Amino acid sequence: MGSDDPSSPQPGVHPDILKLGLVSFLTDLSSEIIFSVFAIFFTTVAGASAALLGLIEGLADLSASSLNYLSGWLSDRSGKRKIFTIAGYGFSTLAKIILLVSSSVTGLAVFRVIERLGKSFRGPPRDAWLSAVAAQGNRGYAFGVHKALDKSGAVLGPLLAYALLSWLGEGMATYQVLFWVAMVPAVLSIGVLAMVEDKPGKPHERENLFATWGTLSPAFKRYLVSSGIFSLAYFSFSFLLLRAYSVGFAVKDIVLLYALFNIACVVTAPLIGKISDRVGRARMIMLGYLTYMLMCLGFAVATTQAEIIALFVMFGVFYAIDEAQSKAFIADLEQDRRASAMGMYNFVTGMLYLPASLVAGALWLLHPAAAFLLAAALALVALAVFLRLRPDRDLRIVSGH
Repeated sequence: MGSDDPSSPQPGVHPDILKLGLVSFLTDLSSEIIFSVFAIFFTTVAGASAALLGLIEGLADLSASSLNYLSGWLSDRSGKRKIFTIAGYGFSTLAKIILLVSSSVTGLAVFRVIERLGKSFRGPPRDAWLSAVAAQGNRGYAFGVHKALDKSGAVLGPLLAYALLSWLGEGMATYQVLFWVAMVPAVLSIGVLAMVEDKPGKPHERENLFATWGTLSPAFKRYLVSSGIFSLAYFSFSFLLLRAYSVGFAVKDIVLLYALFNIACVVTAPLIGKISDRVGRARMIMLGYLTYMLMCLGFAVATTQAEIIALFVMFGVFYAIDEAQSKAFIADLEQDRRASAMGMYNFVTGMLYLPASLVAGALWLLHPAAAFLLAAALALVALAVFLRLRPDRDLRIVSGH
């Protein structure tokens, strides 16, 4: 079945989507065991400040995007997907060894930044691989299913962390056990990925890194404008966890909140994908901006634990839209050099996550609500710019809508 045949919507998804989803599940299981406790461990056990957390999280987001365009360009230039995807997952697995030998502020900061380099390298070739496997008629659903499998690991990871914290207590020894346990699924993910058949793209051997930018579609570049603005509103998730902590949640309960966020994402991602295939990706992108804006306003004024719980569910719905459907939208806009386009998208948005997290950390010291109010305003601006530029207008002309 041709991956770009719009007349071939399928009730299910290609088996390779499920295999790649399993790889993401195992990797996320490993990473989220760690990430669900990292913000609290970094600030309360290691003794770092919230401002330093903002810096490290911003650097981590920067690291997670620093190699995206390079890996996407290398993948499109060679036509290879699998080898670059394996390299990225493998690097993240090796970085976790740092946690086994150091619990200092410096060691934790180095781990957080270095581990994200692997994520930055694997993302574009893997997403281009997914795009090639998924039929256009159900591409939104395929990306939604992959994201649901991915985030299922992020559900189980915090729950496993919660169980260990409840059983062993919240001492340093428990965190060391958590870090050792996290290594197991990380290693397994590499084994599963090695068994998935590659889906090579058309090589573009004569293009250099900078010339590729000129070949990307105008529609994609218009989308990049609103995405960049929105990225300034998209500060580190760690601040949401600290907001919950400030309202009165215990550390182990914050882990459950993180699991709840991921459950909301898992449950809604496939459904959102199906809706996206029916109503169009652009409407889902705009809904994502609106949802994030309303969520930030909610976090700015929330005073009860019930309100925080509802906002974490809302964030899970937003994440299902933003993480899966933005990639499906890029696959619609850019037919030929998808890895490069996804790499550039991740690179640009990631570069802007650093100032976003730095500003959020500074505003947090003044008043936590100020950080959320600024994010809500920026999300509204991004929505207005998207409506003005309409990156999907060429797609609507082609489809006759």
